Amino acid sequence: MPNLSMFDSHPRGWHNPVTLRAYAALPAAGAWDAAPTESFTSGAQNMTLSFTYAEGAQTGTGAFDWQLEISIYAVVGNVPTSAAEWVTESLYAAGAVAAGADTGSNIQREYQTYTITAAGATEDFVYGPIALNGTIERVRVRARESGNAGTPGSLSIVAELF
Repeated sequence: MPNLSMFDSHPRGWHNPVTLRAYAALPAAGAWDAAPTESFTSGAQNMTLSFTYAEGAQTGTGAFDWQLEISIYAVVGNVPTSAAEWVTESLYAAGAVAAGADTGSNIQREYQTYTITAAGATEDFVYGPIALNGTIERVRVRARESGNAGTPGSLSIVAELF
């Protein structure tokens, strides 16, 4: 693991912990966060996410979706024409292998859903580590209420980079 000291000749652009979403209500009507907070991750090998969620209506139906987005570009000016600045995590499912035939596998963009375990409680969990391998320049996590979209809950997302 590289030395990530503040005395490095090329200091990192982040300081732990990194708040990717300040604790606040999720958008109304199940919409994704319109402008998720982005952070530099250059030089980080891994990232662990900590989530804190409280349902909005206290009905026991609270849930939220979250989706990791990464950018390999340090600044938008580096993005090639017509290329995406941000790309979404993916899920891969290998197809069945048959001798003498090519195999078709599936890949799709992915998001995760967390559903509360107790009505009225603030719940928390950790996810990771997520391998960044020192090659990801920026990261952001978008979220939305998926349990009771009429009364969205509150959520915070904090990262630890290492």
